[in-house]
Amino acid sequence: MGIVDKAGNLAFKVFTAGLGVATVYLTATFSVNVYRGLAWHNEQKMSCDAGVQLELELIGFGLCILYMLNWMPLNELDSEPR
Repeated sequence: MGIVDKAGNLAFKVFTAGLGVATVYLTATFSVNVYRGLAWHNEQKMSCDAGVQLELELIGFGLCILYMLNWMPLNELDSEPR
């Protein structure tokens, strides 16, 4: 085995070890971020009172109506009931 082969094997082992460390680090930080995000979401849900929830639902309903009106043909909006 030549010196180039040994250097190549060592470089490959260092590279794969680095990939392993990066994978473990990213997995750990992803798990922590998911936990924090779920905790934040649950806290927001609990602090939201009924009035704010109703207001958000009404805003969503209003946006839905605006969307439907926007896609209606103009002749349907301008015509008088028969």
